[in-house]
Amino acid sequence: MPLIQCNYEQHAAAMLAMFNDAIRTSTALYEYQERSMTDMANWFANKHAGQYPILGIENDQGVLMGFASYGPFRAFPAFKYTVEHAIYVAADCRGQGLGEQLLSQLILTAEQDGRHTMIGAIDTNNHGSIALHKKLGFSCNGILPQVGFKFGRWLDLALYQKTLATPDLPVDG
Repeated sequence: MPLIQCNYEQHAAAMLAMFNDAIRTSTALYEYQERSMTDMANWFANKHAGQYPILGIENDQGVLMGFASYGPFRAFPAFKYTVEHAIYVAADCRGQGLGEQLLSQLILTAEQDGRHTMIGAIDTNNHGSIALHKKLGFSCNGILPQVGFKFGRWLDLALYQKTLATPDLPVDG
């Protein structure tokens, strides 16, 4: 399926539903409170301000099935070539290869943008996401034990990393 560039007007409500499903039912997001449309407006504004991609896949009826994006890994200048990414697929669309399609394109986009490293912060119990990242060449370069607490238990966070061949001429500053 072709990928699209998501925008607030067409996609924010569907994206909000995916975020909130993840908050309510999983440890994909270490959040307790559901997000609002105001949060989505701010999220889109931050992505646009940083010139970060927001990729999506729609079905034949134009309904958003999943999306992916990346943003800053850490807010220090020397991390400018490193991004942290996220992928969300609607609950009724999982198992169709959409996550792989989104992450594959996000990797290509990061290379085109001159990024050098992609980081995925994944709950260690999210076996599907871990398998996807391994399949696409990410390696686990650290586990942070008991850094989150949700659903009455401590959560361990794994950091998956993929090093890209770009940029050709990195510069300080």
